[in-house]
Amino acid sequence: MKIAVAADNNQVAQHFGHCEGFAVFTAEGGSVTGKKFIPNPGHRPGFLPRFLHDLGVNVIIAGGMGGSAVALFGENGIEVITGATGAAEEAVKKYLAGELHSTGSVCHEHRHSESCHN
Repeated sequence: MKIAVAADNNQVAQHFGHCEGFAVFTAEGGSVTGKKFIPNPGHRPGFLPRFLHDLGVNVIIAGGMGGSAVALFGENGIEVITGATGAAEEAVKKYLAGELHSTGSVCHEHRHSESCHN
């Protein structure tokens, strides 16, 4: 299983599309077995869900993201977890332990300054 975390300085980014990159964790048997950082190739409508799908990602974790992105991830078979905070690796460990669940946090404005956690 591959779990991507939208990350800024190893912390969960509050908006996946504007993060510095994606910490992509490989997990087997409920444990992290590998980690790779992939710089954000750029925020373009509809691009990142397909990009992460092509990397084999099964789950995306972020603080928040727009509703269109949530739908596109679903179309690409990628589970979306929003509302996460803290260290990227800790978020993945919580997800694997069944302790991290999506809050449904959807950004309603592209500027996202105050809307990601509403």
